[in-house]
Amino acid sequence: MIALVDVNNFYVSCQRVFEPKLEGKPVIVLSNNDACAVARSNEVKALGIKMAQPWHQLQDVARQHGIIAFSSNYALYADMSNRVMSILRRFSPDQEIYSIDECFLGLDGILRDHTELGREIHQTVLKWTGLPVCVGIAPTKTLAKFCNHLAKKRSQFAGVCEWSKQDEESQLRFMQEIEVGDVWGVGRRLTVRLNEDGIYTVADLLRADPDTIRSRYSVVLQRTVLELRGQPCIELEDTAPDKQQILCSRSFGQPIHSEHVLAEAISTYVARAAEKLRRQKSAAGALAVFIRTSPFREKDPQYSKHIVVPLSQASDDTLQLTKAALWILKRIYRPGYAYAKAGVMLLDLQPNSGIQGHLFLQGADPLKRASLNDAMDRINRRWGRGTLRLTSAGFNHDWKMRQNRVSPCWTTRWEDMPVVR
Repeated sequence: MIALVDVNNFYVSCQRVFEPKLEGKPVIVLSNNDACAVARSNEVKALGIKMAQPWHQLQDVARQHGIIAFSSNYALYADMSNRVMSILRRFSPDQEIYSIDECFLGLDGILRDHTELGREIHQTVLKWTGLPVCVGIAPTKTLAKFCNHLAKKRSQFAGVCEWSKQDEESQLRFMQEIEVGDVWGVGRRLTVRLNEDGIYTVADLLRADPDTIRSRYSVVLQRTVLELRGQPCIELEDTAPDKQQILCSRSFGQPIHSEHVLAEAISTYVARAAEKLRRQKSAAGALAVFIRTSPFREKDPQYSKHIVVPLSQASDDTLQLTKAALWILKRIYRPGYAYAKAGVMLLDLQPNSGIQGHLFLQGADPLKRASLNDAMDRINRRWGRGTLRLTSAGFNHDWKMRQNRVSPCWTTRWEDMPVVR
């Protein structure tokens, strides 16, 4: 048996933990540069506001209904996520952290009523962190996700739904009432194709022939059908697989017209990507850089360009990767444009323990560079990201994304710590 634990409206719930006055009020959390809604309270959903709806389109309805908007506070969300996952680790040794607010737990060998265990998980996380969670329990990961959906949407479950506790008639009714697009792994485009073939509900997908689904769609969707039938096809992953590529990109808080300022942003992104690269003990064999103007500023001249460059030797060295990225930038930059976004992608990732040597390697000693990068990582982990950085990354960072509505970092910054009087 598998449990899927999911924090309800995670970003909004994190804000409410430290501002209880927000309970029962419509709250939105915005994306980078305060652009779109990426998290909505139930009160906001009831107003018909959709995910990713631009904030500038919501000004009138926000004033009318008193919607409270926050910028994304990633430091707060990451810390609260770590707290939740450490609590869930107490309930099962088999844990797969699926996303910042979702976690699978293996329940095989746990000799107690699983619904009662789900209620204990629900109550413990709420008591220890203030975050509400829902728990779905089933023989497969897909059914556990489906049960979690029921636990979240149907009040009769009180936040915990176990598939085996529902009779066959109830199981079929639930599947008939829920659209196929709500199934884990069935995206918007796939939903359109399924609808064209007469598959509208979860029950329709359940009754579909697995071999036909495989030939017409994919083996992945075939596994989904089998999992809905209770046949496990997707195993728990105790250790998250290494990333196959690492992307770091941001939209700027204001348009950039200078190559020098673009170089600061690119250098900053390379440093962050390289830190992630070293964390998973990998090295990059190729690097890509892109820059582009805003497609939404239709009156402005438009330009977009990217280049991928293979490295002579796979590397995890921030200095070497930055040098390559700035070399690319010089070749794709064009003056006279208002740049709105830039990014860096590390490709062809491989274990750093087996990097092929280079007969004609020149420059710094690799061992000394490794020690330097390790020292940078340790200092930045202890004192905060960017405490130690390359000169090319700059200091003012006027290009940083807008966060005009950001809340305090209550759990990660001493000066923001809540005070009880």
